[in-house]
Amino acid sequence: MHAKWIIGAAVLLAPIATFAADASSVELKAGPDAELTLARCSVCHTTDYIVMNSVFLNKAGWTAEVNKMVKVMGAPISADEAARIATYLAQYYGVQ
Repeated sequence: MHAKWIIGAAVLLAPIATFAADASSVELKAGPDAELTLARCSVCHTTDYIVMNSVFLNKAGWTAEVNKMVKVMGAPISADEAARIATYLAQYYGVQ
């Protein structure tokens, strides 16, 4: 019975593993902290979300979004990294 549960869980979780492996569907613009942003953000979602939100968010919006990912969603991002990511996103994907 235990083996069936493990196999069932593996079948259910396979799409999540595939999703995480394809998390960089949009190549981020080169700049300071682009690699950090990719490394931290693509753990949970594709980079498509960055581009989709770029038409809406300014520096304050990106800061709030990154803070939400940390505080509400539990993203493993330090306060220093969050500030750097928000700055990168605002500079390269923010509404001016």
